[in-house]
Amino acid sequence: MLFLRSTAFNLTFYALSVVIVIAATPCFLLPRRCTLAAMTGWSHMTLWLLRVLAGTTYEVRGKLPQGGVLVASKHQSMWDTIVMTAILKDPAMVLKRELLWIPFYGWYAMKTRMIAIDRGSGSKAIRRLVSQGKTAIAGGRPIVIFPEGTRAAPGSKLDYKPGVAALYRQLGVDCVPAAVNSGVFWGRRGFTRKPGTIVIEFLEPIPAGLDRKSFMETLETRIESAASRLVAEARGA
Repeated sequence: MLFLRSTAFNLTFYALSVVIVIAATPCFLLPRRCTLAAMTGWSHMTLWLLRVLAGTTYEVRGKLPQGGVLVASKHQSMWDTIVMTAILKDPAMVLKRELLWIPFYGWYAMKTRMIAIDRGSGSKAIRRLVSQGKTAIAGGRPIVIFPEGTRAAPGSKLDYKPGVAALYRQLGVDCVPAAVNSGVFWGRRGFTRKPGTIVIEFLEPIPAGLDRKSFMETLETRIESAASRLVAEARGA
C-alpha cells in the first residue's frame, strides 16, 4: 500500500508540475505577482496531493514569521522549500545558483526574485548575498535560508555555513530559527512518501545585535535540539 500510494503521488506530482510550469509561462510577460501566485498555487496543490494521495499532512507550530525577518531553517527534504512558499508571504528563498540553470524552475526563481548564491566565489558571494538580502528586507519580505546549505538526513547535522551569520549581522534584523522532521516522511532521495504528520516549528526569535559566535551557537543549539525532538516524535508516532 505504501508503494502504491507513493507511486500515485509521485506520478501526479510531476505531471502536475509540468502542466503548471507550461500553463503559467505567460506569467513571465506579466507583473511579478502573477508568477508568485503561480508558485504559491503549485505549493498548495502539492501539499494537498500529499495529503490526499500519500496520507501525509502537516502542522505548523509557533508564531508564523511576518515581514522583513531572517528565517533560518533545518533542511531535510524538498518539502521544506514547498511549505515555506505556501505559508509565508512572498519569501525570498536563498538557493544555490546552479538551480537557476534548471529550465522553468530557474526562470520562476529569478522572476520571483529569489536570492541565488554562488558558493564557490567566496567573499564575493557573501557580499552579493547581503546586497540581495537588504533589497528583500526593504521590501518587507522574509528571507529564508537553510544554514547547512543542503539537505541533511533526519538525525544528522552538517556544518552551518557563514552566509546566515553574514545576513544576521549585516541586515540587523531578528532571526527566527525553524525546525522540521520532514525527512522522516519525504526522504532526500527516497521514493516513498510515508503517511503521518510533518511538523515545522518556528522557534523563539533571536534578537538582532548578538556577536557572530553567540549567534551561531544559539542558532545551532535551538535548531538542532528542536529538530531532534521532532524527529523522535515522528518516529515514536
